[in-house]
Amino acid sequence: MKVAAVAAAAGAGAPGGGDAGMDSRLDQETARWLRWDKNPLTLASVKQLIAAGNTEELQKCFSARMEFGTAGLRAAMGAGISHMNDLTIIQTTQGFCRYLEKQFSDLKQRGVVISFDARAHPASGGSSRRFARLAATTFISQGIPVYLFSDITPTPFVPYTVSHLKLCAGIMITASHNPKQDNGYKVYWDNGAQIISPHDKGISQAIEENLEPWPQAWDDSVLNGNLLLHDPSASINKDYFEDLKKYCFHRAVNKETKVKFVHTSVHGVGHSFVQSAFKAFDFVPPEAVPEQKDPDPEFPTVKYPNPEEGEGVLTLSFALADKTKAKIILANDPDADRLAVAEKQDSGEWKVFSGNELGALLGWWLFTSWKEKNQDHSALQNLYMLSSTVSSKILRAIALKEGFHFEETLTGFKWMGNRAKQLIDQGKNVLFAFEEAIGYMCCPFVLDKDGVNAAVITAELTSFLATKNLSLSQQLKAIYVEYGYHITRASYFICHDQETIKQLFENLRNYDGKSNYPKTCGRFEISHIRDLTTGYDDSQPDKKAILPTSKSSQMITFSFANGGVATMRTSGTEPKIKYYSELCAPPGNSDPEQLKKELDELVSAIEEHFFQPQKYNLQSKGE
Repeated sequence: MKVAAVAAAAGAGAPGGGDAGMDSRLDQETARWLRWDKNPLTLASVKQLIAAGNTEELQKCFSARMEFGTAGLRAAMGAGISHMNDLTIIQTTQGFCRYLEKQFSDLKQRGVVISFDARAHPASGGSSRRFARLAATTFISQGIPVYLFSDITPTPFVPYTVSHLKLCAGIMITASHNPKQDNGYKVYWDNGAQIISPHDKGISQAIEENLEPWPQAWDDSVLNGNLLLHDPSASINKDYFEDLKKYCFHRAVNKETKVKFVHTSVHGVGHSFVQSAFKAFDFVPPEAVPEQKDPDPEFPTVKYPNPEEGEGVLTLSFALADKTKAKIILANDPDADRLAVAEKQDSGEWKVFSGNELGALLGWWLFTSWKEKNQDHSALQNLYMLSSTVSSKILRAIALKEGFHFEETLTGFKWMGNRAKQLIDQGKNVLFAFEEAIGYMCCPFVLDKDGVNAAVITAELTSFLATKNLSLSQQLKAIYVEYGYHITRASYFICHDQETIKQLFENLRNYDGKSNYPKTCGRFEISHIRDLTTGYDDSQPDKKAILPTSKSSQMITFSFANGGVATMRTSGTEPKIKYYSELCAPPGNSDPEQLKKELDELVSAIEEHFFQPQKYNLQSKGE
């Protein structure tokens, strides 16, 4: 059939005859697709769209290739260059392979690791397992060894394997906690951390230069019995949990504890790995939520498979915990790199800890455990903790009082992982890193967030506190009394229009119509502004920001005269404008209720004056 029909259909269906340039590009892209795609389901769906002259749907599938960024790829599964499917996986991996060949002369000796979660999309024949096999086929066709896990693993197993086996790179096929139709392609460098610029640009360019599938691209039978293919599952499983045992400080307490735990893997990969982690620490394994313990790409019991969304995802966990008299719920997201924790209060209510609160508890615990083993104070000067710039500054307060180092990085574990590796290479000891989006790096043998080891370390912290008749909530309060209250609130607005988002941020940079940022927000006076999109920071003598800047994402931080800090930023993986706010008080008896009230008022002012949801037609999280 003639693909040129698409252009005609586009012209006919559009008022004024459509955009000829757009039509010819669409024509070109669909023609290539029909030549190259060997997946019968995606091929048939594109042919149907062309036959029906459905230009609108074709535009959605073909108008723009998925952008390869530092987070790799993330998009819905389906046909076309803007979706995750067999062909785009092959194209992406061909580009990544060519880029690695340029970067590593010993790529054919060292190789790469590939793993995957349990996502699947029957309508397009796409699944994480299938994508992982196609990626492996690409590398093996070029004589490059591949360590391909034979079954699903948590995301942190990929960076662990890269470091442990000294490989050149790692690929994890996952969309983490995104909606069920999505999938993703996450990339790790040879240092065991996620890639940062300029690698994303280099890989992106190499993908564009290697779009046509190589001769063996579709033939994944080359994997069968291939000497270049290794399954690291058994050895990595063994070594990971052996390494984890070094972070168990109270084995005797764990054996005897009466604290009961419930665990949910939210239809993802976490179940058996968290069971193994508990065994490694001599715990009785946690009760698993039966309806959610086995992988299911439909995520049938939750609206969004994201424990960060709190109560909705935990409904079944609360019910099981109430039935089994468990006091603690541990919830992983579907690829088990994040962890949410809830605790039954004396009132009978459940408290779901925020990422910042759990960050405070884990940071305090890892430092306390380290201090018990290291009486020598001079070791403090090599001790570091990290958190991202939108996370609570509680670690900074602990570091100031206790005498170790604290550093802030840009948002995301790619920055913390890379910075941690630099520090480790300088002989420093990176004890802990976290971000408010419930991500924790408790054991630096994984240079990324890890919900498996965070779950068992939280269990040990809870069991230890129980011997002192303390709950997590009581210990959190004790931390705030000792180091100063840090009250935080974060939320987001949904906006699908990039132009609107851009306009909102540009208006903040030109608040008075004369290229000036705002001086107040409602009744709150602004003391400093840092804009990491433009590189401006008026708290620095030269007005230049110290943290790296990125023109491709929006991010402005406002510091207020009352000690409040608020950051507004765009998300790299979702259509959200997020905000993070914090009010820090010095140590001593502050009134947390008064601080909360003050922060609530500040947040309301930010929503009203800076977000202006009515003006920009934004949807709030609650809607």
